[in-house]
Amino acid sequence: MQRLILVSNRLPVSVEKRKGEIAFKGSVGGVATGLGSYHDTHESLWVGWADLPSARVDAAERERITERLRDEKQCVPVFLTKDVVRGYYYGFSNRTLWPLFHNFVQHVEFDAGMWAAYERANKRFRDAVLEVARPGDIIWVQDYQLMLLPKMLRDKMPEATIGWFLHIPFPPFETFRMLPWREQILEGILGSDLVGFHTYDYVRYFLGSARRLLGTEDQLGRLTVDGRLVNVDAFPMGIDYDRYANGVDDPKTLREIRTIKERAGDRKVVLGIDRLDYTKGIPERLRAFDAFLERYPEWRGRVTMIAVAVPSRTRVDTYRRLKQEVDELVGRVNGRWATLDWMPVHYYYRSLPFNRLVGMYGAADVSLVTPMRDGMNLIAKEYVAARTDATGVLVLSEMAGAARELGEAVQVNPSDLDGMVEAIHTALEMPAEEQRERMRAMQRRLKRYTVRRWAEEFLGGLESAKLAQVGYGAHLLDDWGRERMLAQYASAKQRVLFIDYDGTLMPFADRPELAPPDDEALDLLFRLSADTRNEVVVMSGRERALLDKWLGHLPVRLAAEHGVWIKSRTGEWVTIEPMTAEWKDRVRSVLEIWVDRTPGSYIEEKDFSMSWHYRGIHPDLAATRVSELKEALVSIAADLGLSVVEGNKLVELKPAGVNKGSAAHRWMCRDDIDFVLAVGDDRTDEDVFDAAPDLAWTIKVGPGSTRAKWSLRSYRGVRTLLAQMIEAGNQGEPR
Repeated sequence: MQRLILVSNRLPVSVEKRKGEIAFKGSVGGVATGLGSYHDTHESLWVGWADLPSARVDAAERERITERLRDEKQCVPVFLTKDVVRGYYYGFSNRTLWPLFHNFVQHVEFDAGMWAAYERANKRFRDAVLEVARPGDIIWVQDYQLMLLPKMLRDKMPEATIGWFLHIPFPPFETFRMLPWREQILEGILGSDLVGFHTYDYVRYFLGSARRLLGTEDQLGRLTVDGRLVNVDAFPMGIDYDRYANGVDDPKTLREIRTIKERAGDRKVVLGIDRLDYTKGIPERLRAFDAFLERYPEWRGRVTMIAVAVPSRTRVDTYRRLKQEVDELVGRVNGRWATLDWMPVHYYYRSLPFNRLVGMYGAADVSLVTPMRDGMNLIAKEYVAARTDATGVLVLSEMAGAARELGEAVQVNPSDLDGMVEAIHTALEMPAEEQRERMRAMQRRLKRYTVRRWAEEFLGGLESAKLAQVGYGAHLLDDWGRERMLAQYASAKQRVLFIDYDGTLMPFADRPELAPPDDEALDLLFRLSADTRNEVVVMSGRERALLDKWLGHLPVRLAAEHGVWIKSRTGEWVTIEPMTAEWKDRVRSVLEIWVDRTPGSYIEEKDFSMSWHYRGIHPDLAATRVSELKEALVSIAADLGLSVVEGNKLVELKPAGVNKGSAAHRWMCRDDIDFVLAVGDDRTDEDVFDAAPDLAWTIKVGPGSTRAKWSLRSYRGVRTLLAQMIEAGNQGEPR
């Protein structure tokens, strides 16, 4: 049975020191509560930050805490210094990511020191996981505090099964792009095999940011990252339904319900309970209740609000100011409307034990769950589960992820004061039969999709994602194939190597002039061409002048403009057949229209070909423009004897019948060649694969269908292979 390693910011238990003795107490919070029951009933380890007590804990005590947590709770503590905690948790996580992801940009702080602490903390979590991880383990990373961790683990454990789930909203691109470290965050998350969100809206936002910032295209939620498939999907988190439904009948809970109802008397009870956070809409809720009492005076003295604010992030200034605002609002509402025998708002600033919480659910006629922005909101689901008699009304914010599932709730925009007032009135006036009809529909849904099913579906999706990678990588150049190829290479007397440039030898760049060869690429080409048995041909869509500038000093052959020009043994550039460029004016006028309609695109003009580049354009717009352009060029190309080729983020026109394959043929047709390698990444390289003899080693770089026999995941894999060929050639050199 596979073991599950859960990784979250905090452990499901907190460490306390009482009279010099270490004790454990269950943690509160959505992740701890939601996953705790799953952790307790499965073979799993939970890795998380051990928020140690303020009293000094020495190294020996830490060791004892680690042993006890492992033995008693199946937990692995991560120890962080105060400085790291200050920058990582109270800083970057809660002053940068939390407000940014919830669209409260006015509260966002961008600080390089906090980012550095965030990186250090993620590395510490990585080290803690590596200490306990075994081959075959499933690693499930939770939430926004650990967005760098999946890639950090992937770098150390390339074959690991890794999932990541976000419990808060993912913001739209226009908000996410504000983050200076946005690419690092995305790359960190995409170290996973499966990326999960609560709603499909968040999936769309994430995919959009990945496309626009990293250039990763998705096909039905599936991305290719360094040649590895990554699935992105929505998994709305459920609750432990039976725990809340059965908890209502607990004697302690029943006492709480009786106490609340006795104090309320004949009055209706409206409940608002949340962690004290500016995303939860607590001030807006109090203002709406105040306005409700003003608009509907007949309800004065007949309804009481219980407002519970659970302390949160008390060391952050924004939260301290929020508490002051809430305190003042409660005082203002009570000061305005209270009478000798009626207090409109009963306000509690404290955490609640389980029975008291469920007791409030059971006693409340109306539950106001009205966050300004929320990833899911489990309180709404807990209230529904606790209403075992199917009465009660849930007023739910449209901005909560739970709104997608709980359509029978009275839904409201929390920024709309009038709408909030009317929602409260509708809830209080709703007939009992309508209450039961709505509540039962929501309960049936929540009973089916519990937290256990949520976890099982995510882990099932993770298994499917891993299986898809196996199918996708069926033709990857594995160890067996690599050994055969290197052996044939070493024994060959004459070899020809066709190596594409962009996306194969070098990574892509936004513009052609921004991708000169680095030292590693130059060294590989020099060492390969230094072997007298090798004919090295670099094939590219780039113009010949640029290839000459970058590679002309090397003893390699060059093919420019996808085979239009080739460099002969004498060092002269020649065309395969006579060509003309008289067609370019007509084509240029068409391409210029598409440049004008698509800001950020541009035309690249070469001797006998022209390309329209759209790298960096939003994928949805690019797909539309490419389709339109190809349609517009069909008749023009046929009339002028041109071919239209769609490459990587470009559409190219060039003389028909001239391609990389026809250029490669003049080297392949030599009788003395006994080893052929052709490696490339896009559609233009398929012509080389087609022209290659049956015994040739043809390799496609990256994803997509291909006529090549083998594939590699990225240009890095190509460089590794070329280095291994050099080594094999040296060992097999005739003596």
